[in-house]
Amino acid sequence: MHHYIAFLRGMNLGKRRIKMDALREHFEALKFAHVETFIASGNVIFSSRLGDAAKLEAGIQNHLAKTLGYSVDTFVRTRTEVAAVAAFPPFGPADGLDPANTIHVGFLARPLSPEQRRGLTACHSEVDAFAVDGREFYWLCRRIKSHESKIWTSPELKALKLPSSSMRNLTTMRKLAALYPVSPA
Repeated sequence: MHHYIAFLRGMNLGKRRIKMDALREHFEALKFAHVETFIASGNVIFSSRLGDAAKLEAGIQNHLAKTLGYSVDTFVRTRTEVAAVAAFPPFGPADGLDPANTIHVGFLARPLSPEQRRGLTACHSEVDAFAVDGREFYWLCRRIKSHESKIWTSPELKALKLPSSSMRNLTTMRKLAALYPVSPA
């Protein structure tokens, strides 16, 4: 069995409300095993015989669109990948350890193009900074609440036309990695 965590975009925001029991049932209907949810924001832990994360993403997205009536962008990572995301140091120690700062991880289906990658890391301010590693990008928000940041409405960031992503707080990722560690081979 392969062990995964799915990150669902936009769950329990606005009119997209779903109970975690119902979400687990949707994953169980897909014949996944050991299904659990982690906090009510679209994090689903599961096991599957299928070893192809891209096929899993497509299958989950199709199933949820049919059963929920709306599209749910889905990003699947192995537990090993989640552990790597949690351990990755995207910013220097001063920023990473400052309790006034928040770091978010954005999950992507595919790595950004070189132009998007350069453009995103160039979009920084006194408050905001970005780093990219593989299919994830990291957003550092210094000294303010993330919803107070103006970076996402900046013309430079909008011009990048970034693909769909699902963001999680790095603290959440570290908790996930600790609660669902990589199984020894």
